[in-house]
Amino acid sequence: MVGATMVVATVPVSDLVRAKAFYAETLGLTVLWENPASVRLRCGESSELSIFKRPSTVTEHTVAHFEVTDLESEIRNLDAKGVKFLDYAEGPLRTTGHIAQIGSARAAWFRDPDGNTLVLRQG
Repeated sequence: MVGATMVVATVPVSDLVRAKAFYAETLGLTVLWENPASVRLRCGESSELSIFKRPSTVTEHTVAHFEVTDLESEIRNLDAKGVKFLDYAEGPLRTTGHIAQIGSARAAWFRDPDGNTLVLRQG
């Protein structure tokens, strides 16, 4: 059964060394293993993320989101590390202080060094 196994998000990156530093050092994910083409990282207790080397491709949609327990604290932490958050002036994702209210959840978007959109989500 597909639902009985772990899901691993896979994100294309153009520079594996730079991406590994961003995901491991900036975001604080744990490197599980790596080879010349990819790096697998642990996110939390049971999620994983793979980054793999590909020619530069940029997506406008969110490729992965991270569930957090204290959104403001995570934003401050990443902001101090130089991460730039995306702000939206209008529409359903309108942000105040980098945070959008989406029903009972709150979210903040940012990009990795390759321009892949990621989100922190609480709720």
